[in-house]
Amino acid sequence: MTETRPRTPPTFEQLRTMAGQELGVSEWTTVDQHRIDQFAECTGDHQWIHVDPERAKRQSPFRTTIAHGYLTLSIIGALALGMGIVPENTQAAFNYGFDKVRFLAPVRVGARIRLRTTLLSMEDKGPGQYLMKAANTVEIEGEPKPALTAETLVMLYERRKRAGA
Repeated sequence: MTETRPRTPPTFEQLRTMAGQELGVSEWTTVDQHRIDQFAECTGDHQWIHVDPERAKRQSPFRTTIAHGYLTLSIIGALALGMGIVPENTQAAFNYGFDKVRFLAPVRVGARIRLRTTLLSMEDKGPGQYLMKAANTVEIEGEPKPALTAETLVMLYERRKRAGA
């Protein structure tokens, strides 16, 4: 699938038949020092390789600060929502977990990243409840290797139809 935004979200019925298909590619987003510093504040992870540009310039093999791996991982949810892959009739969507997370390349400060998502499965878990498993690759603009790959698990709840509607 090419970058086609905005797009109409797939229905639950469509998702059930789309295993193996690419769901979309997000817009590029910049990972700047402010975002990295905010993440450090939230998590308490103030390792110098992330938050000290002067020291990183002198001592880091990357010669600049890099994003926390977990920051890059946490951006997946927002980028996926921006792609419009959650069915419009969704009442709620909850993170259910990750499988096979691999951090493959550092995200240098100022780099632009985007998400590429492929549906792996859509499993019925009860009336109006589905477990969506997707393969995600966070690409770094201009870099041969992605920042990370991860399989996300998302529990989706379909909005119930009212009786008589």
